[in-house]
Amino acid sequence: MVDLKDKVAIVTGASAGIGRASAKLFARAGTKVVVAARRKAELDSLVREIAGEGGDALALAGDVSDEAFAKELVERAEQTYGRLDVGFNNAGILGEQGPTTGISLEGWNGTLKVNLTSAFLAAKHQIPAMLKQGKGSIIFTSTFVGYTVGFPGFVAYAASKSGLIGLRRPSPPNTGRRTFGSTLSSPARSRRRCTKPPMTPPRSGPISRTYMR
Repeated sequence: MVDLKDKVAIVTGASAGIGRASAKLFARAGTKVVVAARRKAELDSLVREIAGEGGDALALAGDVSDEAFAKELVERAEQTYGRLDVGFNNAGILGEQGPTTGISLEGWNGTLKVNLTSAFLAAKHQIPAMLKQGKGSIIFTSTFVGYTVGFPGFVAYAASKSGLIGLRRPSPPNTGRRTFGSTLSSPARSRRRCTKPPMTPPRSGPISRTYMR
């Protein structure tokens, strides 16, 4: 395991799935972790698990698409641990599902707000904190959906996750520091809690006619 002793990381979407598992791995590698998500009870149990393994974690419950919360996460990391080295901006939702013509504007905006805008706000406030020590790493969780293959019924999700690819590219270079890195994680599949089960695509018939009409 990589030694990340005394490094400090923020992990969003940490109440379950990839975020929760990653927070525990960071802690096992010696990283002090600030974990964030909406569900406070799950975050508190995660902090207890990390502490039980000898790690150090701090939980903040809130809305990652709220700029004040994104800023607070960085401030708490610096106030509690004195620095910020890693931002794992993992929070995301599947969002409203259905054919393009059936997606509501509210559903579209809500999905982009959580999956894409939250990542932008996180990087916006994390990078200045990392500049103080001249190095750091920003990580975004994208997906293969809408990038390498299409997946019927997930137009808002695919668009928001594809947007992370564009967000990732200029983030480190425009700081003017070569010691910055940005990483895009694109997991193919994971076990996670969803607000509702994914829509089942039709077994036959032209996908383009069914979903893009």
